[in-house]
Parts: sequence; structure tokens; C-alpha cells
Amino acid sequence: MKLPTAGEALFSIKCFAAAMLSLYISMRIGLPRPFWAMMTSYIVAAPFAGPTRSKAVYRAGGTLLGAIAVIVLVPQLVNAPELLSLALALWIGGCLYVSLLDRTPRSYTLMLAGYTAGLIAFPAVGSPESIFDIALARVEEITLGITCATLVHSLVLPQSFAPVLLARLDKALRDAQHWISDALAPDGDARTPQDRRQLAGDITDLRLMASHLPFDTSHLRWTANAIHALQERLATMVPLLSAVEDRLLALRQLGALDASSRWTALLNDIRQWTGSRRGQAEPGRELALRKQIDALTPQVGRDSSWRELVEVNLAARLRSLIDTCIETQTLRGHIDAGVHGELPPQARHVPGVPPRALHLDHGQALISALAAIIATLACCAFWILTGWPAGAAAPMFAAVMCCLFATQDNPVPFIKSFLVYIIYSIPLSALYVLVILPALHSFEMLMFACAPAFLVIGWLMSRPSTFGIAMPLYFGLAGTLSMLDTHNADLVSFLNFTLAQVAGLIAAAVFTRMFRTFGASWTARRLLRAGWSELARLGSGEKVPSVPEFSARMVDRIALLTPRLTLAGAQQDLKAADALVDLRIGLNMAQLQDMRGQLGRSESSLWPLLEHLSQHFEARPMPDPAGEARLLASLDNALRSVCAAQASHAQREAVAALAGIRRDLFPGAPGYEPSPILEKEIR
Repeated sequence: MKLPTAGEALFSIKCFAAAMLSLYISMRIGLPRPFWAMMTSYIVAAPFAGPTRSKAVYRAGGTLLGAIAVIVLVPQLVNAPELLSLALALWIGGCLYVSLLDRTPRSYTLMLAGYTAGLIAFPAVGSPESIFDIALARVEEITLGITCATLVHSLVLPQSFAPVLLARLDKALRDAQHWISDALAPDGDARTPQDRRQLAGDITDLRLMASHLPFDTSHLRWTANAIHALQERLATMVPLLSAVEDRLLALRQLGALDASSRWTALLNDIRQWTGSRRGQAEPGRELALRKQIDALTPQVGRDSSWRELVEVNLAARLRSLIDTCIETQTLRGHIDAGVHGELPPQARHVPGVPPRALHLDHGQALISALAAIIATLACCAFWILTGWPAGAAAPMFAAVMCCLFATQDNPVPFIKSFLVYIIYSIPLSALYVLVILPALHSFEMLMFACAPAFLVIGWLMSRPSTFGIAMPLYFGLAGTLSMLDTHNADLVSFLNFTLAQVAGLIAAAVFTRMFRTFGASWTARRLLRAGWSELARLGSGEKVPSVPEFSARMVDRIALLTPRLTLAGAQQDLKAADALVDLRIGLNMAQLQDMRGQLGRSESSLWPLLEHLSQHFEARPMPDPAGEARLLASLDNALRSVCAAQASHAQREAVAALAGIRRDLFPGAPGYEPSPILEKEIR
């Protein structure tokens, strides 16, 4: 293993300093379990000041909520241990359920509120008359640890989050620019769908990272709105570039795109323009490019051929691509200005898509909550039936494990790994509790005794590759120091606590396996079905989201799908799925829904089509061949009807949307043939 870098060493030293400061203060003011403060100071620590502050605020809120729940529940139900166990388990499961429906750091608040109630209540049921004092002490100890960690990481050589976030932002911009360059190249795309979906993953990671921005120490925190808006422009690029690639492929197949084609010259011009460094492109060049696109766009009429309709679609997507590139460059310039404290006023209130627009899985959240409830209740039942003096630790650790790994497709391997390293920490915990601490008589000696173990753990926590080892080792050691009365601990109490701790982790693994062993393929199918269900609702007009909101949610699903499709292997139904195609279809459907009342008589042909599209996505993944034939006929009928309508901007956009849907749904179907419009609607 490599020696720690300067940054890793600094992080470990700051963690240890915050821990010792919180431990010293809690001892000086006489808090009953001072090691709670020490434990908390490490848990909220992060290499950067912004995430540390963010976790500190949300952890403080969660601790307070959990303490309030304990103060309300325990005195009322202490004489009915079964009901108290049920109430606490339901509180833990309910908080976990709601937290899983918020994919921002705010979810930490409710998750903490859930299992903090268990951490306070289960050990205190033997002395219900002191529950308020116990809850207050836990809140004070945890708040002290949070405060010390926040102060140390914010004031002592604070590490700003800005460079990391800007580096990730620029990486996403480079990926988008490379995609544009590849898509518009004369030979077409040479990358795999995996590469294309990677940009979606970059956008989702960037969105979640940016949620820490309000807590950062740099000027970048004032640019949060501009960064969120830039993320949305990048999300818009995903379906645009995917559509451009496919339409160029279609034109090549039709023999309409060669080296001498005017489209080829236009694509080279756009490629050169987007490849210019920010601020060095020729002024007004985008206006000339738009004029070139307009000159190449065929006029839409009753006799328009399939090749012309594909060109209309390509032209519309290239116009949108140019507009999006301009907006992206402008927003990136605003962000640069904001970093230097000169954020333009117009960039302070840029509208954005709220985090709730991201994909949410209510079913998976409910199953995760149920697993936590059952695991907690099972441990409580064993504790009550056996009268185990140290049995309180079992439901506590079962609840914590079920909550910590609830976001994983299959939490069991993570819980097992945690259990293994908790067991590895037992000898070290025994050394401190039974040998070292009883021999110490001053805080200075305590600090020097803690330094070797905690400095090494802090160093391991700073590395992503060893974080999964460091955290269970730390939980095992610091948790033992926090939960045991270190002044009166003996071998019997230590072994009792340790066995209960291990039993709780085993229960969490067992009951999670019973309820939550899904795997990547199961989650991938749920993500695909969620997208199809939304497209079915979009076709029926039941719920028509805004285009930015729909695009953000579908791009988020693509990001979640990408690693799971890789893990799922060669399962045919998943290999055949293409969420990028679904995203393009959905945006075209949303565009058609927005055109209500703008197309005159030809509009009547769109509603049977949208109904058939809704039926098509409801039937996924096993579409009905007869329904597919009706859908294709309905698409062609709508194209003929709209092509025959009066020329207008709405007509051209509707033709582009319809041509895109036909190409995406039926790429191998016989070409569209203009013919007289069917008077009778296809049913």
C-alpha cells in the first residue's frame, strides 16, 4: 500500500484534531458518553469543506428528529415492550422509506432520524424515567462532534469543493464535445452505446455533487443555479446527439450522404464551430450555420418523400443542438465569472429542474423499509424472549445496517463485508476497552493512546479504495467505546455487547437477503418499465411533464441503467433495450402534446397515434404484432395528414417529431410512402 499523500495526511490529522477537541470538551462539561462526540466527528468528516458542512447540518437535523421521536414514544409504550418495538421499527422503516425518495444529501436527515431513534431508545428502555436526559445527552454529544468537525474542516486549511466539481463539469463538457465531433464526422460514429450512456452518468453524478454547493467555502456556491442550468443543457444534448447520429445513419443508408453532399459540408462547419475553444469562435458564426440549415431543409408537402422527412428531422435537431451549445458556453462563462466573484445578475435566477424530477422507485423503497422493520422486530423479539442484558445492541445494529446499504441493488455483500471488518476490529476494541483505557489518568495520555489507531483509520478513510475497510473498523472501535460505559467495562459486558453487535449484523444480512436480493438485472428491468410506464402516460395525455423535467428524469434513468446493464450480462431482453431511443421517442411525444390547437384539421390524426403509442409502451416488453402494425399505419397516416397541412413552424416541428418517432420505433420498416390521407381513423 502506498504511503499517504499530503492531502490524505492532512485529512487524517484534521479528523483526529476534531475528534480530540470534541472528546475534550465533552469530558470537561461532564457529558455521560463523551466518545459519542468523538465518533460523530469522524462520521461527518469529508475531504472537502462543502460536503462536511452539508453532512453536519443534515446529521444535526436527523439527530434532533430521532431524539424527539424517542421522547414521545418511550414513555407512552415502555410498559408494552412489544408495542414499543413495533413503534420504533415502524419509525425506522418509515424514515428510511421517505429518505430513499430523496436522492439528495437531504435524505441523510430522515435516515439518521430513523436509526438514531433506535440508538437512543433501545439501550434506554431499562430506565424510561430518564429518557429525556438520555436523549438530550445524545443530542448534545452528537451536536458537539458535528460542531467540532465543521469548525476544524472549515477553518484549518479548508479544501474547497470547487476544483473537483469544475473538473467534473469540464469533463462532461469535453465528453459532449467529443460526441458531437464523432457524430458529425464523415465516417459516422465509432463508439459503443456504453460510451454514449457514459455522458448520462456524468450528468447525474454532477447533479448530485452540486447539491453540496450551498455549503462550499468558495465563490462557486453562488453559481449553483447556473451549474444546475448547465446540467440541464447537457441532459438535453443526450437525446439531441443520439437523434443526430441516427438520422445521419438513415441518410447514409438512403444514399443521401456522401463526400459531395451539401449536408456533409454543413456538418463539417458545425463540427469546426463546436470544436473551437470557448470565446474564440467566429462572432456571428451560429447565425450563418442556422441559415445553412434553413437552406438545406426541404419544404414539407403532400408529396414529401421519406428521405425529405428525415432531413427535416435532422435539420430541427441540428438547430436545437446549436442553440444548446450556445447556451452551454454562455453558462460556463457565467460560472467562471462567479468563481472570481463577478457572477452576472442574470445568472443568479436561472430556472432549473428540481431534484424531485429524478427517477424515484417507490416499490424498492417500500421493500427496503420492510426489510429494516422485520430485521429490527426479529432482533427485538429475541431480546425480549431471552432477556439478554446486552440485547439492545442487536436491533440497533440491524437497523443501522439496513439503512446504510438500502440504496444498493443487493445490500447483502456490503453487510457481510461490514460484518467481517467489524469482527476484525474486536481485538483492537478489547485492547482499548479492557487494557489501555483503565490504565490512563489524563487526557493527554488518552490522546496519545488514541493517535496510532485513529490516525491510520483516518488515512484509510481518505482513500476511496480503502474507505470500505476503514468505516467498519472505525464503527467497531468507536462504536464499542461509545456504547459501553468505559469506566466500568469488564470482559463480560464487552463480550455481551460484541455478540449482540454481531447478531444484529447477521440479522440484517439474513432478512435483507429474504427481501432485498434483487440483482442488477431486476433493477434494470424496473428502470426500463418505469420509463415505458411514463411514456404510456405521456401518450394518453394523463400527465405531460415539461420537456426539461422529462429529459432530466430519463437521462437519470439512463445513468442508473448503464452500470446495471453491464452487470446483467448477456440477457437478451436487456441487450435489446435502448433507453436512449425511448428518451428520443418521449421527447417527440411531448412535443406533439404541446402542439394541441396549432395544426388545424390535421391535428385529429395525432390523437389516435398517441393512443396507439400509449398502448405500445403499456405492452412492453412483449408488444403485440397486430398492435405494432396498427401503430405503424397510424404513424404514416399522421405524417400524411400533417404534411398536407398548411405550411407553418408548427407543421414543420410536428413532421420532425413524427419522422423521429417512426425512425426510432421502426428503423427496419419499409420506407414511408406519401399517398392519399386515410379519412377513417385507424383503430
